[in-house]
Amino acid sequence: MPLSAGPASAAALPDLAVALGRLRLPNPILVASGTFGYGKEMTGFMDLARLGGIVPKTITPLPRKGNVPWRTVETASGLLNSIGLDNDGVEAFLEKQLPFLAGCGAPVIVSIAGASAAEFVALARRLEGVAGIAALELNVSCPNVSHGVDLGSDPATCRDVVAGVRAATSLPVIAKLTPNVSDIASVARGAADGGADAVTLINTLQGIAVDWRRRKPLLGNVVGGLSGPAIKPVALRCVHQVHRAVGIPIIGVGGIMTIDDCMEFFVAGAAAVQIGTASFAEPVVSARLLDELPAALREAGASRFADLVGTLQLPKPAGCAGEPPPEATHAV
Repeated sequence: MPLSAGPASAAALPDLAVALGRLRLPNPILVASGTFGYGKEMTGFMDLARLGGIVPKTITPLPRKGNVPWRTVETASGLLNSIGLDNDGVEAFLEKQLPFLAGCGAPVIVSIAGASAAEFVALARRLEGVAGIAALELNVSCPNVSHGVDLGSDPATCRDVVAGVRAATSLPVIAKLTPNVSDIASVARGAADGGADAVTLINTLQGIAVDWRRRKPLLGNVVGGLSGPAIKPVALRCVHQVHRAVGIPIIGVGGIMTIDDCMEFFVAGAAAVQIGTASFAEPVVSARLLDELPAALREAGASRFADLVGTLQLPKPAGCAGEPPPEATHAV
């Protein structure tokens, strides 16, 4: 596969700069945690410096072996994974992975996870003042580890985790939220109240895969997280709801494969996107989308990327006076 060298004329590009609270990024195309390794694996395919940001694999205070096999199962239009946050721990990350990432030329947003609020705070303190880190993404939404979504499912708990991290670091803080809740906007509001600079929407949806002939689950952990094109409508709905309800920048992620997918997220309210599962099938997908973004912006009549964000035009509510608008109703 050829190395993506980027567009021929950088001078012709529209303004792609992104502001996520205090975090400034060169463009809105990022790569998602857990789908891009630690960056080294992708250097043969693209110039990492072109990316708006890299979110490497989630790190925890101590090494984790992860879940037993199988860890991944392909599904219709998607992928179930149950990796279980397999990683070598924060100290190994700082020694072995961060030096490369810090020199790759793209902003590095470190994804952290803990089993408790205290572990999130301890990780934030350990990473405070470390050169080469642009921001922290709090993974309070991993569906395939014990208690992985607990800290991100309740607004008050999410607020407290974010507030604890916010007090422990000067870095911008992003909360990555789960769609496996009844009201994601309220959880996003909790993150905002805790001091988050932005939220990432969404992490994977919980699911299982079954071998009916053997009467057994295919994943070793039984339950995994569904990603890929199948979850895009859910991710778009979450971005739309949070954008309308909470005044905080949003990073959209979930099923993005094409430039049209990106544009849908931007119009729905995402100020940036992360590319996840698509990178497995097409390692240069992020570079391709960045190459295609200027033409899409011109088609939308936007000279600046920021002018496109949140421009979705909703239909006027119909029916009797006082009837809630369509976006406020809930399917039963």
